Amino acid sequence: MEQAIFDLIQTRTQLPFKSIKNTVQLLDDGATIPFISRYRKEMTGSLDEVSVADISNAYSSVKELMARKEYILSTIREQGKLHASLQQKIENTWDATALEDLYLPYKRKKTTIAAIARAAGLEPLAEIIFRNKTRNLPNSAQQFVRGDIQDIESALQGARDIIAENISEHTVVREIARDVYQKTATLSSKLIKSKEKEAEKYKNYFDFSQSLKRIPSHRLLAMYRGESEKMLRVKIDVDQERLTRRIENYFIKHPSDCTEQVKLAVQDSLKRLIIPSISNEFRKAAKSKADDEAIEVFSENLKQLLLAAPLGEKNILAIDPGFRTGCKVAILNKKGVYLSSKTIFPHPPNAQLERAKTTILQLIERHNIEAIAVGNGTAGRETMQWLNQIVSSTTACYLVNESGASIYSASEVAREEFPDLDLTVRGAISIGRRLMDPLAELVKIDPKSIGVGQYQHDVNQTKLKNKLDQEVVHCVNKVGINLNTASHHLLSYVSGLGPTLAQNIIQYRNENGGIQSRKELLKVPRMGQKAFEQAAGFLRIRKAKELLDNTGVHPESYPLVQTMAQSLGVSLEELISNEKLINHLSLQQFVTDTVGMPTLKDIIQELKKPGVDPRGAAKVFHFTEGIRSISDLKIGTKVKGIINNLTKFGAFVDIGIKESGLIHISQITNSFIKDPSEKLALGQEVEAMVIDVDIPRKRISLSLKF
Repeated sequence: MEQAIFDLIQTRTQLPFKSIKNTVQLLDDGATIPFISRYRKEMTGSLDEVSVADISNAYSSVKELMARKEYILSTIREQGKLHASLQQKIENTWDATALEDLYLPYKRKKTTIAAIARAAGLEPLAEIIFRNKTRNLPNSAQQFVRGDIQDIESALQGARDIIAENISEHTVVREIARDVYQKTATLSSKLIKSKEKEAEKYKNYFDFSQSLKRIPSHRLLAMYRGESEKMLRVKIDVDQERLTRRIENYFIKHPSDCTEQVKLAVQDSLKRLIIPSISNEFRKAAKSKADDEAIEVFSENLKQLLLAAPLGEKNILAIDPGFRTGCKVAILNKKGVYLSSKTIFPHPPNAQLERAKTTILQLIERHNIEAIAVGNGTAGRETMQWLNQIVSSTTACYLVNESGASIYSASEVAREEFPDLDLTVRGAISIGRRLMDPLAELVKIDPKSIGVGQYQHDVNQTKLKNKLDQEVVHCVNKVGINLNTASHHLLSYVSGLGPTLAQNIIQYRNENGGIQSRKELLKVPRMGQKAFEQAAGFLRIRKAKELLDNTGVHPESYPLVQTMAQSLGVSLEELISNEKLINHLSLQQFVTDTVGMPTLKDIIQELKKPGVDPRGAAKVFHFTEGIRSISDLKIGTKVKGIINNLTKFGAFVDIGIKESGLIHISQITNSFIKDPSEKLALGQEVEAMVIDVDIPRKRISLSLKF
């Protein structure tokens, strides 16, 4: 059985068999994906976290399939219908669809017209017709005219009902149907005429049709959304003539008196049972594929947003901009601690320019402000322009992506942190903290509320949550977390911890004035050896007595690093960060049965640059001057912007006004690309040319091909 499981995972992932086997063993032993990909490279063949996650997902899927098999075998056994050949077929089937086909005839279902016909004793007649066992059909049918069966036609109709159901449950028939659907199915949409005005945004789909296997995910999801909003009628069409012919040819080998009855049963089976069932199956499969693509886009965008460069520990003045209600200003110290807040009115209709200017300059001086963070929503651009006119050039102003800030400010997390503050002040605090450390702040928000994807509310929400949670875990552990300053939410994503241990860590460090070493973590309540093993390498302790506690070197490798230092006749303090000394190490002499070159190279990398943040540093960006609204744009105008969303069909660009511009995939490069992410990344700075402006529809088309 184990061999079959590993073979199946290999078929699905196309990864080396040994890597799969060892990874599954590690997963069964309670290891996490970040830990396996970072600290068990010798066992996995240096698989990255994506490949380890693929194995984990495939393994979970196989276990679900095995559980389903057991349920099916048990159910059929209870019915007294499980014979040896059927059991063997089920046990040897590793395709979920094929498994359900085998189960279909035995599946408990509501009373059908075929069941009524069987209860009336017509199954033998159905067998006679289907197997062509009569040369006088009327005479054979007459023998079944009794009770509720009042005439020959009623007997034939009941027999056809049974045949139709049997045909619909035949595994070969379903394979034929799927083959025809795969080759000929089209997805089409039509406008519901009474909804023409409300459905304007679905104008491209008022009369649309495309091959189901070629339709892009964003189109399919748009059509399904239009259908769910009762704006469009969506259906799958298939070549029914081809499908009918193939099924008839499979069952009818020689013409006879029974041929017409079988043909009628085939037509009935197709119309009433097969086409609705297979159409629904293909509809769900297409949706699932589109979901996976959309979720992958969202996940990649989220990763880039979470790994955005932090400004670091600075005194911050953060602003949540607004026109009518004013701009909420929050002051944060270097640790992100909220100090105070003000409301200023630098914009119409209540413009109080001098007072607003005086307030900002006083706050900058009083709190030794080193940077200003401005939310990029309503009035964000106008606030940035005003600030650049009044503050010194030594105080950098940053426009911060505020997607999801309003969700955070109304959340239970925000209420716990700041129970006495107004929602807008909480929003300003979040904007400031995002500039200091995007990852630490964004983990407090439901990932799908961050708004960096397409159709995130239309896809499978369980799949979306699992994938995004997995991405957050990857990012948190990639960066490494300051054990003594990390929030409960950040700690909960660390490998091996979770919410309970994260809370215990915070309580312990509060009671003990901080944690002085990784080893001390074992004193935290409920912190066992396994959790410690999984988490320790991803936690950093600044200014720790043990220098390696502020690196990505795992505690299990500390003795090895000491041996490295001794081999050069130097202390650990002399070795760390001394690239010249480190390059003198002969790594081959440290290879053992459990430690190979991948781990040794990782250790060397950490020793050269201990505690380095892989995200880089935040930079100031300036939009094109003179562009304040969509009406300022002209075809041919060149504008500077920042990629704020990537989809399969293009990239959206924040150009400093309310509306984002779209660079369609065809306008990204002169060479062919399948995905915008091949050339562009979230947060990337670009200069683009305006190629179209549709003011009524508030659409801006941009191009990088100039």
